[in-house]
Amino acid sequence: MTVLSFDESGVDVVYKGTEFRLEKSLIEDAVQKPYPDVTDHEVLMIVEEDPSPTGEPRRIADIVR
Repeated sequence: MTVLSFDESGVDVVYKGTEFRLEKSLIEDAVQKPYPDVTDHEVLMIVEEDPSPTGEPRRIADIVR
């Protein structure tokens, strides 16, 4: 299971027991849109090889309010 923790400057990730940080600029470059408009599902697709997102995608702007 992958755990994503969002804040204004990036995402803390725990993936297969490994913790790391994805900075805002890296996410924007990967997804090609502004950080607040990126969804949690899009970040999951960056991290996991074959993601299985559940629920409705949520924009980072809505998560970090």
